[in-house]
Amino acid sequence: MRTQCITYQFFLVALLLLLGGCTMLGPDFQTPKAQVPETWNEQDKGLFQKPSKDESIAWWTQFNDPVLDKLVQTAYAQNLSLRSAGIRIMEARAQLGRVKGQIFPQLQEMNGDVMTIGTTGPSDSRYYNAASVGFDAAWEMDFWGKFRRGIESADANLLASMADYDDVLVTLTAEVAGTYVNICTLEERIRLARKNSKLQQDGLQLVMHQFEAGVVTELDLLQAKTLLSSTRATIPNIQAQLFSYNHALAVLLGMLPGDLEKILNQTEKIPTISSDIAIGVPAEVLRRRPDIRRAEMQAAAQSAQIGIARTDLFPSFTLFGSLGWSATDIGNNDLGDIFDSNSFSYSFGPAFKWNLFNYRRLKNQVRIQDAWLQQLITAYQNTVLSAAREVEDNMTGIVYAKKEAKYLLQGIASSQKSMELAMLQYEEGFVDYQRVLDSTGAMTQKQDQYAQVQGTITTNYIGLYKALGGGWQIRKDKEYLPEEVQEQMEKRTDWGTTVKR
Repeated sequence: MRTQCITYQFFLVALLLLLGGCTMLGPDFQTPKAQVPETWNEQDKGLFQKPSKDESIAWWTQFNDPVLDKLVQTAYAQNLSLRSAGIRIMEARAQLGRVKGQIFPQLQEMNGDVMTIGTTGPSDSRYYNAASVGFDAAWEMDFWGKFRRGIESADANLLASMADYDDVLVTLTAEVAGTYVNICTLEERIRLARKNSKLQQDGLQLVMHQFEAGVVTELDLLQAKTLLSSTRATIPNIQAQLFSYNHALAVLLGMLPGDLEKILNQTEKIPTISSDIAIGVPAEVLRRRPDIRRAEMQAAAQSAQIGIARTDLFPSFTLFGSLGWSATDIGNNDLGDIFDSNSFSYSFGPAFKWNLFNYRRLKNQVRIQDAWLQQLITAYQNTVLSAAREVEDNMTGIVYAKKEAKYLLQGIASSQKSMELAMLQYEEGFVDYQRVLDSTGAMTQKQDQYAQVQGTITTNYIGLYKALGGGWQIRKDKEYLPEEVQEQMEKRTDWGTTVKR
């Protein structure tokens, strides 16, 4: 009889092992469908050409600015937000390792105890000592794919965290470049304001001499002073903005503002693109953007959670076993006999558990997981649409900013000529000083506008490269965390190879 029982148990165990890996509940994830344009709306053949393979990898080098190159590399090495994204990858890897452990026997425990037990009865046998030591194991079979779905979800979360790191890197390089361009633009505006202040100071000296000679009235003198003061008054506000951008750039580089001066003292002009930018077809761009990959992997991770929730609707099957030794000092027994063969016992076999009469709760949990998946699918589709919009916005911005710059250059040339003629006619007494004021003010304004538009053009180029998803490739074959951070983590905890790529 005992032999038949053991044979029956082994048959059940073999059956569970055979069937345990055959079923996976829940949907298998597929990339959600999204609206992708076939071509871009803005098709200016003079600005946007067929793409090359490597242009967007280190796109900032297209500006041929050594300072910008150094800033980007410094930010990549020291930015704290990027470092946090790298640490989240380490966390996701540890989570994946923890979930993988669920595939193996979930309970493997060694236990033991020594106790004194008191009972009612004769005083000579009222108290006795007992000791036991044993080992317990339990293994919930992955009959419905619960643990495999968990691994699938954790693996997708890891890929999502890697894509998030890439997205942070793309955003970081664009922010560093954009902030640097704003700094260069403000410095150019300050240079122009000081240059025009010098010209207006010379004009004021001329008016002052004519006033002292009685040639002009005090009104001309006051108007010349007003123009000079107005031009000088623009400089402090621009300088305040310049300091603000310097502070922002220092944070992006993970350094104090004072340490930034050594790098920025080499700036000379607003960076400009050295060649036409390369743009691919929309489908190629969307495959390259890390934020879209992140949204896709987040949906994939949630899709696996539906399968995990569905397993609660079905019975779970477990293999259990225990073995141990126990002894007491009752009568002629002794605790030292604990490891005798007569003290040994064991048990093993299969078991199952099924949550009956809970389907409303369990089914609604499945629905909750499905609703979260649908939200992430919608977020993915919205991310795709937003990506297409970013590309279109920056392409349009470049086209129209270049047109504006063209007209401003024409305006600067004509206002320059107008100012020279007005000053000449004023010196000869043909016009009053108001004409000089008007032409000088127009030239100053257009020069300042042109400097701002130059910055806008470059900023739009940066925004377009960011929208194309370029820049994250520079981290390939490199660690996600600096060596000193890895050493700190290794000192606190044995990370083993988890910290490595």
